[in-house]
Amino acid sequence: MADNFESAVITRRAESVWATNAVLRNTYFLLSLTLIFSSACAWFSTVSNAPQLNIFITLILMYGLMFLTMRLKNSIWGIPCIFLFTGFMGYLLGPMLNYYLHNYINGGELIMTAVGTTGVVFLALSGYVLTTKKNFNFLSGFIFAGCITGIVLMVASIWIHTTGLQLAISGVFSLLSCAMILYHTSAIVNGGERNYIMATVSLYIALFNLFTSLLQIFGAFSGNRN
Repeated sequence: MADNFESAVITRRAESVWATNAVLRNTYFLLSLTLIFSSACAWFSTVSNAPQLNIFITLILMYGLMFLTMRLKNSIWGIPCIFLFTGFMGYLLGPMLNYYLHNYINGGELIMTAVGTTGVVFLALSGYVLTTKKNFNFLSGFIFAGCITGIVLMVASIWIHTTGLQLAISGVFSLLSCAMILYHTSAIVNGGERNYIMATVSLYIALFNLFTSLLQIFGAFSGNRN
């Protein structure tokens, strides 16, 4: 009977490891595809000089597509939804990228530096979690507090237009994005997340916010405006 119990425990552990590896594999594969597709949409938006969309239309489409993806996360329709969401997010980058390309002497360098730094940070944080398998659930409170702080600062920026405030907002979202990468990767590794579509959405949002925040920080300290 003891042997049967031990075999059952070993079997459950093996199944848990297999499930975790499957989620990790599917998540990183889907994340890679969505990043490529999002980059293509950003490129198209940039070269076509796409105008900045109305803030209300942007929010409706962005959150609408995100919640639709979350709603269909257990369906095959979740896959096209996540590509619609990430493609739209990439399209939104066009006006921002054009701003840096047209208003900074080293705009292209700033963009590539932000891309490279985002990639290095993501690989370093993900690699740390995958290697140590440390549980970062304790960051949930920090992430919640960071979101509230970021929202308050963004609302304040409507009336207060200072470089210091913009840097504070970018700094908060940079730290928040790093915390999200640690938190969500840890959730996959430790069995807290078993849906690779949701995992992909979470990591994509973290990478998107990290890239845009770093770009704004690098631009503020560049001093190479036209």
